[in-house]
Amino acid sequence: MAAAATLVQGQGTRVGFYSSSCPQAESIVKSTVEAHFRSNPRVAPSLLRMHFHDCFVRGCDASILIDGPNTEKTTVFDSGLIVYKVVDHAKTLLEAACPGVVSCADIIALAARDSVVLTNGPNWQVPTGRRDGRVSLASEVDANLVGVNDSVDVQKKKFASVGLNTQDLVALVGGHTIGSTACRFFGYRLYNFTGSGPDPSIDPSFVPQLQAICPQNGDGNSRADLDTGSARKFDTSFLTNLRNGRGVLLSDQALWADPSTRILAQPFLVLKGFKPLNFNEEFVRSMVKMSHIGVKTGNDGEIRKVCYAVN
Repeated sequence: MAAAATLVQGQGTRVGFYSSSCPQAESIVKSTVEAHFRSNPRVAPSLLRMHFHDCFVRGCDASILIDGPNTEKTTVFDSGLIVYKVVDHAKTLLEAACPGVVSCADIIALAARDSVVLTNGPNWQVPTGRRDGRVSLASEVDANLVGVNDSVDVQKKKFASVGLNTQDLVALVGGHTIGSTACRFFGYRLYNFTGSGPDPSIDPSFVPQLQAICPQNGDGNSRADLDTGSARKFDTSFLTNLRNGRGVLLSDQALWADPSTRILAQPFLVLKGFKPLNFNEEFVRSMVKMSHIGVKTGNDGEIRKVCYAVN
């Protein structure tokens, strides 16, 4: 991780950065996201995921969008994102309206917010003014993004390395309330996990449901909802599913198994004995914090003409 991205920074960004230079910028991104969402609701969680993945590698600089051999988008983590064309579409419209003004990094940040709103989640003001990076390396992805087998300790370290704390970890992983994942990322939990059967941390009544989606030696690209029963609505049922042993990814379920993260998730579920905490408010706070990881502003970086290539 580059030194500049080890701390969350906010210098140079502000709400309404484009109010004079491109007043319609946010509405163009919003309408583009809405149009693609109407034809494919999977666009929303994928755009949210893209923002996470971009910010955790080299900061929020749209390095995830750059084409080429051995770039971030060639990795297992990022090749499955289905929304590169959504960002490209928004960029084309923005370049027609305000050439050379709006960064690809800001398009990603705005589109993530718009996606949460479209799934009945909270709305918030997104500080803008990020600039685009010029480097994208596949070799930096695995070390920085949370992997599906990462323990809570490893997840905490990856968050801490970019200036985020354990509360941010729990709130942001809660974003898995929307979207799905491929069998290849969790199918191993369903069969010979311990040598004698499924992962014992999975609710036994949930196992057949997952096995029906992911048969042994079946298609690793088949998909299961991360938040069973509510995958298209932004809510706290994902955390309820973790509480009930219905986390699909091992790294997600680990957040409930580990006392240090469970105690931070419990207040979101209004459980007896815990002072309630508003999940939407905490998610927004952590999203804004995350969106400032290693941002490039001022004369740093560039405003790309197209999002998939440096100028």
